[in-house]
Amino acid sequence: MDIVDASVSYGDHEVLRDVTWRIGPGERSGVLGANGAGKSTLLGLITDQLRPTSGRVKHGKTVRIGVLDQQFTDLEEIRDDLVREVLGRTKTTFVVGGKELSPSQLLQQLGFDREHLSSRVSELSGGLRRRLQLLLVLLSEPNVLVLDEPTNDVDTDMLTATEDLLDSWPGTLIVVSHDRYLLERVTDQQYAILDGHLRHVPGGVDEYLRLRAAQPARNSARSGRPTARNSARSSAPTARNSAQSGTPDPRHSARNAVESQNPGTSRAQAGGHAATPQLTGAELRAVQKELAAVERKMEKSQGAVGQIHARMATHDQSDYVGLASLTEQLRALESEHESLETRWLELSEQLD
Repeated sequence: MDIVDASVSYGDHEVLRDVTWRIGPGERSGVLGANGAGKSTLLGLITDQLRPTSGRVKHGKTVRIGVLDQQFTDLEEIRDDLVREVLGRTKTTFVVGGKELSPSQLLQQLGFDREHLSSRVSELSGGLRRRLQLLLVLLSEPNVLVLDEPTNDVDTDMLTATEDLLDSWPGTLIVVSHDRYLLERVTDQQYAILDGHLRHVPGGVDEYLRLRAAQPARNSARSGRPTARNSARSSAPTARNSAQSGTPDPRHSARNAVESQNPGTSRAQAGGHAATPQLTGAELRAVQKELAAVERKMEKSQGAVGQIHARMATHDQSDYVGLASLTEQLRALESEHESLETRWLELSEQLD
């Protein structure tokens, strides 16, 4: 899917200028920007809901886009239907973490109670409608998933369930959110809309905040404005190139922990420039994608191990059955984490 020199104006107000973004399969990108900067306009271009004022938007022939918007647009047509009726019209199974789940099981995983299945869609709370909306988008089997502020109207449990689902999402992911933790957890690279241009920010949210803070001084110091085309091209490397460069993001604690234990193998070394010649471009992207997924799973399992330790510390020490159960859970988690570490090393060796 390509966005080539696309600009969008509303009257005399130019929202986006010569935005150039090439999005490759399997990429997981976050989009940052202040309110009114043009994030929703950018998503409108990507999803073909908005035509550019100038330039063009090109989609690959096999692209199927699923959108989770802020307005619950997809739920309007079914607002008077019962939830169980809606589920009865969907596909029968969905694979999460290698397990097949029915739509009802998936909804329960997202926090629905059984009695909610007998409710009309319009009767659901904002949080439950958001969960149903996410489920329906996933069940439509898109290969490009666009999430516009997905954490609106959701609680902590929903956030955790959403992150777990996105960890196993195999397609291209584009997320617009003010939730820093979510962006850093589920995306591998971030882009920012600044002065109407889209630019890659290898340093993630921290770099974006520095650029935002420097904007007033930079604008006042300009004696002449460079052309929009040159500015866009010099400041916005393509998503495909940035994915192949393997730019490290030191903000992910799990990644830092693993690399500190294995100083000879770093995320920077895992980039495209250090790849062995035996790997084709497609193979390289596949390994990088799996490596990022393994890192996210390691971070999650590390947190789960910490939670079990905390529960054991406060558990009734005379409850031997309960302690034995916690110990068994701990061993299973530690075994899983060890397997993930092994896989991480195997993948890293392929990219050395």
